[in-house]
Amino acid sequence: MPTEQEEVSYHSLTGRIPASWKHTNSAHWTPACENLVGYSTSEPSIFKSGQLTPIKDLKLLVKDYAQIAKNALIILVNLSDDQEVLQYLAKDDAFLESLLIRITDGKYANANEIAMLLANLAKSDGTKRILTLTRATPKPLSTSSNAMDQLMDCFVKGAQGAYNKAADYDFLAYFFADIAKFSEGQTYFTTAQAYDSVIPLTKLTVFTEHASLIRRLGVASTLKNVSFSIPSHPLLLSPSAINVLPYVLLPLTGGEEYTDEDTNIMLPDLQLLPPDKEREKDNRILTTHLETLLLLTTTREGRDALRSAGCYPVVRETHLAIDDEEVQEGCDRLVQVLMRDEEGECKEKDEDERIVEVF
Repeated sequence: MPTEQEEVSYHSLTGRIPASWKHTNSAHWTPACENLVGYSTSEPSIFKSGQLTPIKDLKLLVKDYAQIAKNALIILVNLSDDQEVLQYLAKDDAFLESLLIRITDGKYANANEIAMLLANLAKSDGTKRILTLTRATPKPLSTSSNAMDQLMDCFVKGAQGAYNKAADYDFLAYFFADIAKFSEGQTYFTTAQAYDSVIPLTKLTVFTEHASLIRRLGVASTLKNVSFSIPSHPLLLSPSAINVLPYVLLPLTGGEEYTDEDTNIMLPDLQLLPPDKEREKDNRILTTHLETLLLLTTTREGRDALRSAGCYPVVRETHLAIDDEEVQEGCDRLVQVLMRDEEGECKEKDEDERIVEVF
């Protein structure tokens, strides 16, 4: 005869939770949810039975005691890779509000798990409604009633447990990266917000050299996705606006010594770096930054800005230092764009000669 814990797990899996179990003691639900976590990766299809009844139950368990809610959130994170589950969760306004209430609570124990789930939900087009969603202001975290502003404040003010001792909010970086794929998201990130008069992207650029790999990768991807918006390039490049170049180039630099000629054309932030300066160690991030720079060369103004910033010497040294095919290809593509003749210009060397000499 199955134990009570096994009964809870079984009925949850099959989508037939009896009414008697709905309000059962947490001593039974806690191990039951723990048992279900493994099934969410090994047999995810069983959670789709009964017209997603198990998913409906899991949404309710997010409101339960901390350990039960944690396991329910982990299960939903695992299952939201499935498009049917993703769309079901993403369209639920009440569920989204439930997540927002908890992630903005400075004492909530499972804020990181909610950040992970939001990062997955952002892969649904419907989630972009968060950009215009208004809700109660979660003071003292934020003075804005806009949900996206509130998540930005979680990310910035909550780094390394500064707002919530149980959370670092790092996974919101992935959420921002997916939101930045939408034109509405690109507009948000490059527009000063009414509540603090700050352009949101300037709050993220400072994390390109943060200790957290998740933050660095998510922010790098956000910068890249915003850079697909060509009308935003003047703001991205302007030293008096977003000024993205120092924050993209710094992770590409190591402790190399540059010639005076190279140093004189480099941005002030890149000059006289200490000899122990470390280049970004994750090649995915290096590749992403190189792709961002390539996107910023779409216009003549962008190419000139990168040349004036001393982008070439930094990319040259990155190419020499990193033995990775994708990084080197990214360097090659960028250098070819920066070193080619512009229309109407005449140089002594033809393009083929110049590219050979670059490296």
